[in-house]
Amino acid sequence: PETAPGHCLVFAPHPDDECIIGALPLRLQQEAGWRVTNVAVTLGSNPERRAARWAELQDACAVLGFDCIPAGPDGLNDVRGDTAERDPALWATHVDTVAALLHAHRPALVLAPHALDDNPSHRGTYRLVAEALAAAQLDTVLAHTEFWSTQPTPNLLVQTNIADTARLIAALERHTGEIERNPYHLRLPAFLADSVRRGGELVLGAGEAPPDFAFATLYRLVAYRAGQPVAELPRRVCPADQALTSALLTP
Repeated sequence: PETAPGHCLVFAPHPDDECIIGALPLRLQQEAGWRVTNVAVTLGSNPERRAARWAELQDACAVLGFDCIPAGPDGLNDVRGDTAERDPALWATHVDTVAALLHAHRPALVLAPHALDDNPSHRGTYRLVAEALAAAQLDTVLAHTEFWSTQPTPNLLVQTNIADTARLIAALERHTGEIERNPYHLRLPAFLADSVRRGGELVLGAGEAPPDFAFATLYRLVAYRAGQPVAELPRRVCPADQALTSALLTP
């Protein structure tokens, strides 16, 4: 039998990441009744844009049906892969802040960029979440996401059908200030299509028949016990005509 609906926390380095990597939480919410909360780790590097980016983010999350909270009053400052070395006191405060969020919400699933996602804030967010999971000593599953760099060993390919893909794009469109600078919402389908190409080989195995769907997102799911990674979850492909359940997160 299906367990009670879970809670997923999405740690988004910037407003808009929740849309780009949102396939898995969106489907869990729609198909298994999960609650999804987006955590705005930062509101971008431009202080003058932060209020507008927060408003845009709330609009985007409303399209997706996600709750949305900032990691700090105005997001967190200086979340980068080397912040711990440059400003250990600030970094320790950031880790305490995120560990408190994790302890309060006790999510069954956490999303964060993979360690080598090639953007300073993405790498910083990975390190921050990993250290906060250890500090909170949480039992959960961490889904590593990708955008700026692919990850070598994804183990989950999640299809989005046409309606869900359109919903992710519609949410991304709410980040109006960002897409005025770069209309990357128009390129999201190509990114999702390329994930099908790569996922067919990396998840199913080299030489296997590729999936027959158009759009999907890749993740790497790792089980954590007492805040430490203990096991990668089995490789799975999740087509849109098979409803996601909490069983997806069991080894």
